[in-house]
Amino acid sequence: MKTKTSITLSEDVIKAMDKLTGQRKNRSEFIELAVRTYIAQLIRQQRNARDLELINQRAERLNEEARDVLTYQVRW
Repeated sequence: MKTKTSITLSEDVIKAMDKLTGQRKNRSEFIELAVRTYIAQLIRQQRNARDLELINQRAERLNEEARDVLTYQVRW
């Protein structure tokens, strides 16, 4: 289901959008795709930030395990 909305964009953005859409000339589709792409990017950034936080929280333990493995490999 689609909901009609009204937005205000700068003239330079409209010109660039019209140039990129070419013959399709469907601004709504273009804007929807742009917003969906941006939302996906934000979600990916949030997920990456959470992952990095978890890695950083466990960094010391992971480093200890890596040192232990390297010590074990050097002995043999």
